Amino acid sequence: MTSMKRIFSKTRRITVGRLVGVTLASGRCFHAELVRTESSGLPIVHHSKYVCELPANHRFPMAKFPRVLHFLLQDQVITDRQVWVPEIASKDLLGAVHTEDYLNNFISGRINEQEQRRTGFPWSEGIVRRCRYETGGTVLAAEVALRRGLACSTAGGTHHAFPSYGSGFCLLNDLAVAAKYLMNSSSRRRKVLIVDLDVHQGDGTAFIFKDEPSVFTFSVHCGKNFPVRKQQSDLDISVEDGLEDEEYLSTVAEHLPWLLETFRPDLVLYDAGVDPHREDELGRLRLTDQGLYQRDLYVMKTVVKRGVPIATVIGGGYSRDIDKLALRHSIVHRAATRVWRECGM
Repeated sequence: MTSMKRIFSKTRRITVGRLVGVTLASGRCFHAELVRTESSGLPIVHHSKYVCELPANHRFPMAKFPRVLHFLLQDQVITDRQVWVPEIASKDLLGAVHTEDYLNNFISGRINEQEQRRTGFPWSEGIVRRCRYETGGTVLAAEVALRRGLACSTAGGTHHAFPSYGSGFCLLNDLAVAAKYLMNSSSRRRKVLIVDLDVHQGDGTAFIFKDEPSVFTFSVHCGKNFPVRKQQSDLDISVEDGLEDEEYLSTVAEHLPWLLETFRPDLVLYDAGVDPHREDELGRLRLTDQGLYQRDLYVMKTVVKRGVPIATVIGGGYSRDIDKLALRHSIVHRAATRVWRECGM
């Protein structure tokens, strides 16, 4: 628990990104292709280019992203008037987190076979484009959350990406890019709390912000799961294989209210990974659909009731049954819709 001292003792470090987006009459700048200011419903951030082609039988369930939006619309959880469309993340934006050499090599395709094996993806122009749009989606969700109080992307949570390399199906760290940009895009330096409830530790995010006092990283993860070598988050909660709903929810509830009161963030970024689910192929925990729903509901209500904006991403989730997986990922949007309604947002 010694890392808790770093809440107030980290060395300050400022990196400012410069971007151009859609400017509203209010003066706020959104990094969006389509802005839905006319809708009073929960903002959902989605782009059709969140996907790209992969080799046949590739383990990553790329097709899940459009299916998440499909089920939200089909089940009338949302309407298409609630869907905001992000811009592609610019190189300037990404450069606040990732090194120039890595970005140049990644964008141009100078990625060797060993590096591709570490990420789990063969390089293609399509994978570059989808990762940049996904990162843009997380930035837009955070921007909209600051204005509306709550916003949800249908992708994101690539928390294993480090400044100079990708890892574990993560090529660009969207959470870190969004936190960096929002932290430095106002006259007063914002404080960002990253709540990472993916089953795997957000090692890349923890490393990126290890010396940054304005960002607090909180991770609840399966200790014996990937990555083998963990980084040190500001607060790491390592849980054992087989953990079920009640104990998992108690673990989150034990720490989140205290962190909100102590760190006092201006924004929360929530990685709502569904890989703690009992049927997940890479998970090792035993949560049910209802457990995930109660988890997401608890996190968002706890944050919103304290007047703190929150943006959500879907995080990890692995299944050969794409429709079942997409429905599982849509749990956070369904819970968010309830929070939006019950909290009068």
